[in-house]
Amino acid sequence: MESVSRFLKAPEQSFFLFGPRGTGKSTWARAQFKGALRIDLLEPDQFRAYSARPERVRELLESQALPGWVIIDEVQKVPALLSVVHALIEEKRGWRFVMTGSSARKLKRAGVDLLAGRALMKTLHPFMAAELEKGFKLEEALKSGLLPLVLNAEHPDDILKAYAALYLKEEVQMEGLVRNVGNFSRFLEAISFSHGSVLNISNVARDCEVQRKVVEGYVEILEDLLLSFRIPAFSKRAKRAIVTHPKFYYFDAGVFRSLRPQGPLDRPQETDGQCLEGLLAQHLRAWAAYRGDKSKLFFWRTHSGSEVDFVVYGEDGFWAIEVKNTGKVKDEDLKPLRVFLEEYPEARAIFLYRGKERLKRNGILCMPCEDFLRDLHPGKTISA
Repeated sequence: MESVSRFLKAPEQSFFLFGPRGTGKSTWARAQFKGALRIDLLEPDQFRAYSARPERVRELLESQALPGWVIIDEVQKVPALLSVVHALIEEKRGWRFVMTGSSARKLKRAGVDLLAGRALMKTLHPFMAAELEKGFKLEEALKSGLLPLVLNAEHPDDILKAYAALYLKEEVQMEGLVRNVGNFSRFLEAISFSHGSVLNISNVARDCEVQRKVVEGYVEILEDLLLSFRIPAFSKRAKRAIVTHPKFYYFDAGVFRSLRPQGPLDRPQETDGQCLEGLLAQHLRAWAAYRGDKSKLFFWRTHSGSEVDFVVYGEDGFWAIEVKNTGKVKDEDLKPLRVFLEEYPEARAIFLYRGKERLKRNGILCMPCEDFLRDLHPGKTISA
């Protein structure tokens, strides 16, 4: 997968590069900055050395003949390095830094604001379909997701099963983020039922048999570890009474499927539908980030029950997007979009489904979801 060209563009100044484990941050940084000095804080010896003396970074750079790029992998492991990096940037001696991280939690506490205005914030997401080009297969993406770590594996199911355990051990347990790892493990499964749904903290707390405040803390940890995200409700110029609580998503369809418990009473098509919606969510989120966050991602739901899965709103335009795991376009499936257009006639409506035909009904473009994903490219706006 190293030969896949990613859509993320390298800035010319120092920057943070955030992204969950397995998204390819180190691979991307090495490819973009060939010959750069590299400090890998996942290596035990380097972790110990820089934890004991963060100023070793300065000593390392002063031994070099010319300034250049420095890659610091998993910088959240030693937050004290930020003070040294900040000082080196302030001295304007030509050194520029790529600081990768798979968790924002410790950096928040350590004060990333020290670098405010001195280092940009970038994110690397799972693969987009357009990055993989002919290598993208919708069925495989719905089953295993689009993490480079997984797509490059001989046994992707085994990697996905171990993925959550890796975070539990290396990020949650070792960093002491939670008091009871067992409760957190149950939470990871319980909240998977909320993937693609309005998040009800009380219901999740009841399923986990823990207090509501504990679950609120767990959700914050998930987001700080970049394993999940929430989409807010679209409420601009609202005339109808709308739901204002956000929707919850795991960051990758494969990770979601690996955490979603399955039993005799679970319908496969329900999980497939959640995977499809999550796959679209992660694509739209990556598209917006790689375009420089010119547009924001929302959803829309009225108290009467009309819901549009995604609303994309910003400098690039205004779209309402509904996705269904169905092979046919039914009038009833288009109703939420029609209701939305009554309130927001300026929007362009898109209905995505698992069929093959591209149609237009009552001003609503109906197109195969796979075609939409393949065509979604940060270099252009959404096609409608």
